[in-house]
Amino acid sequence: MCYCIFGKSKKKSLGTLGISMKDVAVILINYNTSKYTLECIQAVIDKTLAAISYQVIVVDNNSELSDYKKLRDNFPKQENVTLHRSDINTGFGGGNMFGVQFVNAKYLLFLNNDAMLKNDCLNILHSYLEKNPNVGVATAQNYDENDNFVPSFDHNKGLRRLLFGRSFLEKNNPDLYPKRKKEYTQPLEVNWVNGAFMFFKADAFEKIVGFDTNIFLYWEEMDVCHRLRKEGYSSMLIPSAKILHYLGVSIGVSKPIDREGYISYLYVLKKNHEYYKYLLIRIYLVAVILLKPKKWHLLSVLLKPNPTKASLRHQQKPRTLDEN
Repeated sequence: MCYCIFGKSKKKSLGTLGISMKDVAVILINYNTSKYTLECIQAVIDKTLAAISYQVIVVDNNSELSDYKKLRDNFPKQENVTLHRSDINTGFGGGNMFGVQFVNAKYLLFLNNDAMLKNDCLNILHSYLEKNPNVGVATAQNYDENDNFVPSFDHNKGLRRLLFGRSFLEKNNPDLYPKRKKEYTQPLEVNWVNGAFMFFKADAFEKIVGFDTNIFLYWEEMDVCHRLRKEGYSSMLIPSAKILHYLGVSIGVSKPIDREGYISYLYVLKKNHEYYKYLLIRIYLVAVILLKPKKWHLLSVLLKPNPTKASLRHQQKPRTLDEN
Protein backbone atom coordinates (compact mmCIF):
# COMPACT_ATOMS: atom_id res chain seq x y z
CA MET A 1 0.00 0.00 0.00
CA CYS A 2 1.30 3.41 -0.96
CA TYR A 3 -0.02 6.97 -0.84
CA CYS A 4 0.72 10.25 -2.52
CA ILE A 5 0.71 13.58 -0.71
CA PHE A 6 -2.91 14.25 -1.71
CA GLY A 7 -4.09 11.06 -0.03
CA LYS A 8 -5.06 9.15 -3.19
CA SER A 9 -4.14 5.49 -2.91
CA LYS A 10 -1.87 3.92 -5.49
CA LYS A 11 -3.30 0.52 -6.38
CA LYS A 12 0.09 -1.04 -7.03
CA SER A 13 1.77 -1.82 -3.71
CA LEU A 14 5.46 -2.26 -3.10
CA GLY A 15 4.69 -5.88 -2.32
CA THR A 16 3.89 -6.52 -5.97
CA LEU A 17 7.40 -5.34 -6.84
CA GLY A 18 9.00 -8.08 -4.77
CA ILE A 19 9.50 -6.01 -1.60
CA SER A 20 8.12 -7.82 1.44
CA MET A 21 5.54 -5.98 3.53
CA LYS A 22 6.66 -4.86 6.99
CA ASP A 23 4.59 -5.05 10.16
CA VAL A 24 5.02 -1.34 10.96
CA ALA A 25 6.17 1.76 9.09
CA VAL A 26 7.47 4.56 11.34
CA ILE A 27 7.18 7.99 9.73
CA LEU A 28 8.79 11.05 11.28
CA ILE A 29 9.44 14.60 10.13
CA ASN A 30 12.61 16.61 10.51
CA TYR A 31 12.44 20.39 10.39
CA ASN A 32 15.62 22.08 11.61
CA THR A 33 15.93 19.67 14.55
CA SER A 34 18.28 16.98 13.23
CA LYS A 35 19.74 16.35 16.70
CA TYR A 36 16.38 15.08 17.94
CA THR A 37 15.60 13.26 14.71
CA LEU A 38 18.79 11.21 14.96
CA GLU A 39 18.07 10.45 18.63
CA CYS A 40 14.50 9.45 17.75
CA ILE A 41 15.60 7.06 15.01
CA GLN A 42 18.15 5.46 17.33
CA ALA A 43 15.52 4.98 20.04
CA VAL A 44 13.29 3.11 17.57
CA ILE A 45 16.22 0.88 16.58
CA ASP A 46 17.32 0.26 20.18
CA LYS A 47 13.87 -0.38 21.68
CA THR A 48 12.28 -2.51 18.95
CA LEU A 49 12.83 -6.24 19.39
CA ALA A 50 13.40 -8.58 16.47
CA ALA A 51 9.92 -10.09 16.77
CA ILE A 52 8.55 -7.33 14.56
CA SER A 53 9.61 -6.10 11.12
CA TYR A 54 9.61 -2.36 10.53
CA GLN A 55 10.78 0.45 8.31
CA VAL A 56 11.65 4.01 9.34
CA ILE A 57 10.81 6.75 6.85
CA VAL A 58 12.27 10.17 7.63
CA VAL A 59 10.93 13.22 5.80
CA ASP A 60 13.05 16.33 5.88
CA ASN A 61 10.43 19.04 5.51
CA ASN A 62 12.71 21.50 3.67
CA SER A 63 14.96 22.33 6.62
CA GLU A 64 17.79 24.83 6.45
CA LEU A 65 20.57 23.27 4.40
CA SER A 66 22.98 23.06 7.35
CA ASP A 67 20.49 21.06 9.39
CA TYR A 68 19.60 18.76 6.49
CA LYS A 69 23.25 18.06 5.74
CA LYS A 70 23.89 17.25 9.40
CA LEU A 71 21.00 14.79 9.28
CA ARG A 72 22.11 13.28 5.97
CA ASP A 73 25.78 12.94 6.98
CA ASN A 74 24.94 11.21 10.27
CA PHE A 75 22.00 9.14 9.03
CA PRO A 76 21.97 5.44 10.01
CA LYS A 77 23.20 3.16 7.25
CA GLN A 78 20.42 0.57 7.43
CA GLU A 79 18.31 -0.71 4.56
CA ASN A 80 15.06 -0.28 6.50
CA VAL A 81 15.80 3.36 7.45
CA THR A 82 15.41 5.88 4.62
CA LEU A 83 15.64 9.66 4.23
CA HIS A 84 13.55 11.71 1.82
CA ARG A 85 13.60 15.49 1.38
CA SER A 86 10.60 17.60 0.43
CA ASP A 87 11.14 20.59 -1.86
CA ILE A 88 8.90 22.71 0.38
CA ASN A 89 7.70 22.71 4.00
CA THR A 90 4.23 21.20 3.81
CA GLY A 91 3.52 21.18 7.56
CA PHE A 92 2.65 18.24 9.80
CA GLY A 93 -0.05 16.57 7.74
CA GLY A 94 1.58 17.31 4.39
CA GLY A 95 4.98 16.11 5.56
CA ASN A 96 3.56 12.88 6.88
CA MET A 97 1.54 12.27 3.71
CA PHE A 98 4.73 12.82 1.71
CA GLY A 99 6.31 10.05 3.79
CA VAL A 100 3.35 7.69 3.40
CA GLN A 101 4.08 7.26 -0.31
CA PHE A 102 7.12 5.15 0.70
CA VAL A 103 5.14 2.93 3.08
CA ASN A 104 4.83 -0.82 2.70
CA ALA A 105 3.36 -1.96 6.02
CA LYS A 106 0.20 -3.09 7.78
CA TYR A 107 0.44 -0.42 10.50
CA LEU A 108 1.66 3.16 10.47
CA LEU A 109 3.27 5.04 13.33
CA PHE A 110 3.50 8.81 12.93
CA LEU A 111 6.12 9.76 15.49
CA ASN A 112 7.27 13.25 16.43
CA ASN A 113 11.03 13.53 16.13
CA ASP A 114 11.10 14.87 19.72
CA ALA A 115 9.34 11.74 21.04
CA MET A 116 11.64 8.92 22.16
CA LEU A 117 10.48 5.34 22.69
CA LYS A 118 11.00 4.23 26.31
CA ASN A 119 10.09 0.59 25.62
CA ASP A 120 9.12 -1.71 22.76
CA CYS A 121 6.15 0.41 21.67
CA LEU A 122 5.96 -1.05 18.17
CA ASN A 123 5.44 -4.60 19.42
CA ILE A 124 3.01 -3.50 22.15
CA LEU A 125 0.80 -1.50 19.81
CA HIS A 126 1.05 -4.03 16.97
CA SER A 127 -0.09 -6.80 19.29
CA TYR A 128 -2.99 -4.76 20.70
CA LEU A 129 -4.37 -3.64 17.34
CA GLU A 130 -4.04 -7.14 15.90
CA LYS A 131 -6.41 -8.33 18.65
CA ASN A 132 -8.74 -5.32 18.41
CA PRO A 133 -9.72 -4.71 14.77
CA ASN A 134 -12.18 -1.92 15.68
CA VAL A 135 -9.32 0.32 16.86
CA GLY A 136 -8.27 2.79 14.18
CA VAL A 137 -5.53 4.63 16.05
CA ALA A 138 -3.76 4.30 19.39
CA THR A 139 -1.20 6.28 21.34
CA ALA A 140 1.40 5.61 24.02
CA GLN A 141 1.62 7.06 27.52
CA ASN A 142 3.66 10.29 27.49
CA TYR A 143 6.36 11.41 29.92
CA ASP A 144 8.38 14.61 29.80
CA GLU A 145 12.18 14.90 29.72
CA ASN A 146 12.24 14.68 33.54
CA ASP A 147 10.24 11.44 33.42
CA ASN A 148 7.11 13.12 34.77
CA PHE A 149 3.76 11.80 33.53
CA VAL A 150 1.95 14.14 31.10
CA PRO A 151 -1.50 13.73 29.46
CA SER A 152 -1.60 11.69 26.27
CA PHE A 153 -5.11 12.44 24.98
CA ASP A 154 -7.72 15.18 24.96
CA HIS A 155 -11.45 15.86 24.69
CA ASN A 156 -13.26 17.42 21.77
CA LYS A 157 -12.86 21.21 21.98
CA GLY A 158 -16.44 22.22 21.40
CA LEU A 159 -18.80 24.64 23.16
CA ARG A 160 -19.10 22.54 26.32
CA ARG A 161 -15.36 22.39 26.86
CA LEU A 162 -14.93 26.09 26.10
CA LEU A 163 -17.74 27.14 28.44
CA PHE A 164 -17.21 24.73 31.33
CA GLY A 165 -13.59 23.61 31.04
CA ARG A 166 -12.05 20.15 31.15
CA SER A 167 -12.17 19.74 34.94
CA PHE A 168 -15.93 20.31 35.16
CA LEU A 169 -16.65 17.89 32.32
CA GLU A 170 -14.35 15.21 33.74
CA LYS A 171 -15.93 15.48 37.18
CA ASN A 172 -19.53 15.42 35.99
CA ASN A 173 -19.30 12.98 33.08
CA PRO A 174 -16.20 10.79 33.57
CA ASP A 175 -17.42 8.11 31.14
CA LEU A 176 -17.45 10.56 28.25
CA TYR A 177 -14.61 12.73 29.57
CA PRO A 178 -12.03 10.52 31.37
CA LYS A 179 -9.45 12.36 33.45
CA ARG A 180 -6.52 13.44 31.32
CA LYS A 181 -4.14 13.90 34.25
CA LYS A 182 -4.61 10.39 35.59
CA GLU A 183 -1.91 7.82 34.89
CA TYR A 184 -3.79 4.81 33.55
CA THR A 185 -2.72 1.18 33.65
CA GLN A 186 -5.33 -0.31 31.31
CA PRO A 187 -6.29 0.60 27.72
CA LEU A 188 -8.71 3.52 27.57
CA GLU A 189 -10.96 4.74 24.76
CA VAL A 190 -10.51 8.48 24.25
CA ASN A 191 -11.86 11.25 22.03
CA TRP A 192 -8.54 11.96 20.33
CA VAL A 193 -4.95 10.94 20.88
CA ASN A 194 -1.71 12.89 21.22
CA GLY A 195 -0.22 13.75 17.84
CA ALA A 196 3.33 13.01 19.03
CA PHE A 197 2.63 9.28 18.70
CA MET A 198 -0.20 8.07 16.45
CA PHE A 199 -0.25 4.35 15.65
CA PHE A 200 -2.78 3.63 12.87
CA LYS A 201 -4.22 0.55 11.32
CA ALA A 202 -3.19 1.26 7.70
CA ASP A 203 -6.56 0.17 6.32
CA ALA A 204 -8.36 2.62 8.62
CA PHE A 205 -5.94 5.41 7.70
CA GLU A 206 -6.57 4.71 4.02
CA LYS A 207 -10.34 4.65 4.53
CA ILE A 208 -10.34 8.22 5.87
CA VAL A 209 -7.82 9.30 3.17
CA GLY A 210 -5.13 10.13 5.72
CA PHE A 211 -4.28 13.55 7.08
CA ASP A 212 -5.97 16.64 5.69
CA THR A 213 -3.08 18.53 4.08
CA ASN A 214 -5.05 21.79 4.24
CA ILE A 215 -4.08 21.84 7.94
CA PHE A 216 -0.52 23.14 8.24
CA LEU A 217 -0.04 22.72 12.02
CA TYR A 218 -2.15 21.72 15.02
CA TRP A 219 -5.54 20.02 15.50
CA GLU A 220 -4.78 17.23 13.04
CA GLU A 221 -5.45 14.73 15.84
CA MET A 222 -8.94 16.05 16.60
CA ASP A 223 -9.76 16.03 12.90
CA VAL A 224 -8.42 12.58 12.06
CA CYS A 225 -9.95 10.90 15.14
CA HIS A 226 -13.32 12.52 14.37
CA ARG A 227 -13.23 11.05 10.87
CA LEU A 228 -12.20 7.63 12.20
CA ARG A 229 -15.11 7.68 14.64
CA LYS A 230 -17.54 8.38 11.77
CA GLU A 231 -16.21 5.23 10.07
CA GLY A 232 -16.78 3.13 13.19
CA TYR A 233 -13.21 3.09 14.54
CA SER A 234 -12.18 3.93 18.11
CA SER A 235 -9.15 5.87 19.37
CA MET A 236 -7.24 4.35 22.29
CA LEU A 237 -4.59 5.10 24.88
CA ILE A 238 -2.41 2.03 25.49
CA PRO A 239 -0.48 2.97 28.65
CA SER A 240 1.84 -0.05 28.63
CA ALA A 241 3.60 1.63 25.67
CA LYS A 242 5.64 4.59 26.92
CA ILE A 243 7.45 7.52 25.29
CA LEU A 244 9.55 10.45 26.45
CA HIS A 245 8.38 13.66 24.79
CA TYR A 246 10.52 16.80 24.72
CA LEU A 247 7.51 19.13 24.74
CA GLY A 248 7.54 21.94 22.19
CA VAL A 249 10.93 21.19 20.64
CA SER A 250 9.66 20.28 17.17
CA ILE A 251 7.63 23.49 16.67
CA GLY A 252 8.55 26.11 19.25
CA VAL A 253 6.45 29.06 20.43
CA SER A 254 5.78 32.35 18.62
CA LYS A 255 2.90 34.63 17.68
CA PRO A 256 2.71 33.26 14.10
CA ILE A 257 2.59 29.71 15.46
CA ASP A 258 -0.07 30.77 17.99
CA ARG A 259 -2.16 32.26 15.18
CA GLU A 260 -1.69 29.12 13.10
CA GLY A 261 -3.23 27.09 15.92
CA TYR A 262 -6.40 29.18 15.76
CA ILE A 263 -6.50 29.01 11.95
CA SER A 264 -6.36 25.20 12.10
CA TYR A 265 -8.89 24.99 14.94
CA LEU A 266 -11.44 27.09 13.06
CA TYR A 267 -10.87 25.07 9.89
CA VAL A 268 -11.46 21.75 11.69
CA LEU A 269 -14.60 23.09 13.39
CA LYS A 270 -16.10 24.38 10.16
CA LYS A 271 -15.24 21.19 8.32
CA ASN A 272 -16.63 18.70 10.85
CA HIS A 273 -19.50 20.45 12.65
CA GLU A 274 -22.69 22.37 11.99
CA TYR A 275 -22.18 25.96 10.86
CA TYR A 276 -24.07 27.44 13.82
CA LYS A 277 -21.66 25.75 16.25
CA TYR A 278 -18.70 27.05 14.29
CA LEU A 279 -20.16 30.58 14.31
CA LEU A 280 -20.99 30.51 18.03
CA ILE A 281 -17.46 29.38 18.89
CA ARG A 282 -15.94 32.15 16.77
CA ILE A 283 -18.09 34.74 18.55
CA TYR A 284 -17.17 33.28 21.94
CA LEU A 285 -13.44 33.32 21.12
CA VAL A 286 -13.56 36.94 19.99
CA ALA A 287 -15.31 37.94 23.22
CA VAL A 288 -12.72 36.11 25.35
CA ILE A 289 -9.72 37.46 23.42
CA LEU A 290 -10.98 41.04 23.76
CA LEU A 291 -10.51 40.67 27.53
CA LYS A 292 -6.87 39.59 27.09
CA PRO A 293 -4.73 42.38 25.55
CA LYS A 294 -1.72 40.05 25.18
CA LYS A 295 -3.82 37.90 22.86
CA TRP A 296 -5.14 40.67 20.64
CA HIS A 297 -2.86 39.57 17.81
CA LEU A 298 -5.25 36.62 17.42
CA LEU A 299 -8.11 38.92 16.44
CA SER A 300 -6.56 39.25 13.00
CA VAL A 301 -7.40 35.56 12.55
CA LEU A 302 -10.76 35.42 14.33
CA LEU A 303 -12.23 38.36 12.44
CA LYS A 304 -11.20 37.23 8.95
CA PRO A 305 -14.03 35.86 6.78
CA ASN A 306 -11.69 33.05 5.66
CA PRO A 307 -8.85 32.59 8.20
CA THR A 308 -7.19 29.79 6.20
CA LYS A 309 -5.90 32.36 3.71
CA ALA A 310 -3.56 33.63 6.45
CA SER A 311 -2.06 30.18 7.08
CA LEU A 312 1.71 29.73 7.10
CA ARG A 313 1.10 27.05 4.50
CA HIS A 314 0.79 29.79 1.86
CA GLN A 315 4.07 31.45 2.89
CA GLN A 316 6.42 28.51 2.34
CA LYS A 317 9.05 28.70 -0.38
CA PRO A 318 11.23 25.96 -1.87
CA ARG A 319 14.83 25.59 -0.71
CA THR A 320 17.07 23.59 -3.02
CA LEU A 321 20.22 21.67 -2.15
CA ASP A 322 22.39 23.68 -4.52
CA GLU A 323 21.78 26.96 -2.65
CA ASN A 324 24.79 28.56 -0.99
